[in-house]
Amino acid sequence: MNRILLTSALLLASVSAALADEMPPPIASAPAAIGLAKAPPIKLVEPHLHIGRSNIPGHARIALTFDACMGQADERILSTLVRERIPATIFVTARWLKRNPQALAVFLQNPDLFELENHGENHIPAVDAPTLVYGIASAGSPQAVKQEVEGGAAAMVASGIPAPHWFRGSTAKYDLSAIGEIRTMGYRIAGYSVNGDGGSLLGAAITEKRIASAKDGDVVISHINQPTHAAGEGVAKALIDLKAKGTEFVRLQDVEDMGDDRTTE
Repeated sequence: MNRILLTSALLLASVSAALADEMPPPIASAPAAIGLAKAPPIKLVEPHLHIGRSNIPGHARIALTFDACMGQADERILSTLVRERIPATIFVTARWLKRNPQALAVFLQNPDLFELENHGENHIPAVDAPTLVYGIASAGSPQAVKQEVEGGAAAMVASGIPAPHWFRGSTAKYDLSAIGEIRTMGYRIAGYSVNGDGGSLLGAAITEKRIASAKDGDVVISHINQPTHAAGEGVAKALIDLKAKGTEFVRLQDVEDMGDDRTTE
C-alpha cells in the first residue's frame, strides 16, 4: 500500500510540474510592467567647433587638436610637430600622463608650440546618465562627470601643466545637461569640424586625405596615442601637406572660436 501511495504521489508531482511548464507566466502588475519597459534613449550630441578664419585666399587658418587618451605617445606625429614647428592643442588624460613622462617633457619644453588641455581622468564619456557610448560606459551621474573633469585637471597641474581651460570628453559625445555642468565648472568644451583619423582606426591614406582637406576655420581632431596604428603615418604626412600649402596653424587659446550646443558661449 505504501509503495502504491508513493508511486501515485510521484506521478501527481510529475504531472503538476509538466502543467506548470506549459502555463503562461503570470502577468506583471502595472508598476512592475513599467519598470520592465526600456528607458527612453539618452540624447547625445557631438558638438562642432570652428575658429575665426583668416579670410586670406591661399592662407587657410586651422587648429590641430590631438587626443592623448591612453597608451603611448606617437613619435611619428610628435617629432613632425616639433621638427616643422607646427603648433597644436593636445588633450591629455591623467592615465596618459602617468605613462608618458618623456613626451610630456617635450610638450613642456616647447610652450610656443603646445597648448595642453583636459581630456579627463580615466577617459570616461562625460554623460551624466548611465549609457554606453561606442561600448564605453558613461560617467553616469553629475558627480561622476565632475570627478572625470576635476580629476583630469588635478593630474595636469600635478604634472607641472598650467591649469586647463578647455575640456574634451572621451568619445567627444555629451548629453546637454552634462555640457551645462562642465560649462558651470568654467570650461569651454572642444568639439571639432574635421574628424581626421576616425578615432585612429582609419588607414594612412584616408587619414592624410581627410586632414589635408581642412579648410579655413576648421578644427581637426586626431589622436597622438596610437603609435602602432597606420593612421599616425597619415597624420604626419598631412601635416607636411598642409604646411606646404601655406596653412596657418593655431592653438585654441590663440584665436576666437564658435562652438554649437552651447559649448563655448
